[in-house]
Amino acid sequence: QCVRVPVFVMIRPRGGDFLYSDREVEVMKADIRLAKLHGADGLVFGALTEDGRIDTELCTALLAVCRPLPVTFHRAFDMVHDPLVALETLISLGFERVLTSGCDSSALEGLSLIKRLAEQAKGRIVVVPGGGITERNLQRILEGSTASEFHCSARSARDSGMKFRNPNVAMGASFSAPEYSIKVADVAKVRTLNAIAKNIL
Repeated sequence: QCVRVPVFVMIRPRGGDFLYSDREVEVMKADIRLAKLHGADGLVFGALTEDGRIDTELCTALLAVCRPLPVTFHRAFDMVHDPLVALETLISLGFERVLTSGCDSSALEGLSLIKRLAEQAKGRIVVVPGGGITERNLQRILEGSTASEFHCSARSARDSGMKFRNPNVAMGASFSAPEYSIKVADVAKVRTLNAIAKNIL
């Protein structure tokens, strides 16, 4: 209701790996139905087998619930045993996009594999670089991968409006975000990234 751009909803019942229990699968199906009911333009998920392959059985079942909406396979792809085989599996299943950092810690570091995947795809699936993309490296990633789309958070930290602050308490693990700082989408970053992309594409 608040934005004019298409919204693709990620279906991910928890953090951690991409090997899901039967109960988690039921939650994923329920989340897909809710997202569709409330006007999602597309859906995003990923599921793997214990040996690092695309879980074709589960993906087929989830895709059936998602249709007719377009579906993206998210960065679970970066945890597969053989990305070139996995890409063909996603194409055969009918995914429209795959989001990947090239099976590396960032899209810049995985650039050579992203380019190889895009060449292998030959337009049968959209290979979307994602992971650590910023205004400083977007041009290099788009030119180096021949990608026509990209994914990034484009966020900045915003200080909390809280006046009273308790320095003795942390909510969650030590590596979690500070309680008095909020990560928000940064309009200026989005505009800059769009301008860079339009200049290249």
